[in-house]
Amino acid sequence: MQKKLYTEEELVRRCAEGDHTAFRVLYEQYAPRLYAYLMRFVNDRETAHDLLQDGFIKVYTSIAQFESRGEGSLQSWLMVLMRNEALQYLRKSDLLRESTDIDSTPLADEVPDAEDVEQIPSEVLMQLLGELPEGYRTVFNLYVLEDKSHREIAEMLGIKERSSASQLVRAKALLTEKIKNWIKENRE
Repeated sequence: MQKKLYTEEELVRRCAEGDHTAFRVLYEQYAPRLYAYLMRFVNDRETAHDLLQDGFIKVYTSIAQFESRGEGSLQSWLMVLMRNEALQYLRKSDLLRESTDIDSTPLADEVPDAEDVEQIPSEVLMQLLGELPEGYRTVFNLYVLEDKSHREIAEMLGIKERSSASQLVRAKALLTEKIKNWIKENRE
């Protein structure tokens, strides 16, 4: 079956009108990217798939309320919707509070050289990030990758700003340790 190509505006309009073919095109066009995005938060394929499906149900029921702010705004809207699905899941399952005990995670005493880190394949870096405890990974993603402030993160996750800041420090320390270990194990 050949996909119909729509402009972003036309795709949204057709989806809002109930055009199932357009919605299938929307799903096929954005689902792979959104799935990878969800994996950054939950690091579990089955859970990410479930969240993707739940998120697309919300997209289906609320696409008529989407207001375009130019090319690319649909993807941004979809990512915010999926991020909210992931954060809601993490809050409900209380995984954000199950992070490693802060006192048991040492602070990094030295940071790996940028040149060494650049030699690590991006898939490996994402895997190492995925190995962080849920709370650390979530705060790291929101702060470093999405440029959210600790205040914004605290509001999103229902935690204190200090908790966000300390989880970020611990996430960086743990990630640094994982990177140093990977470099040591994979040096020739």
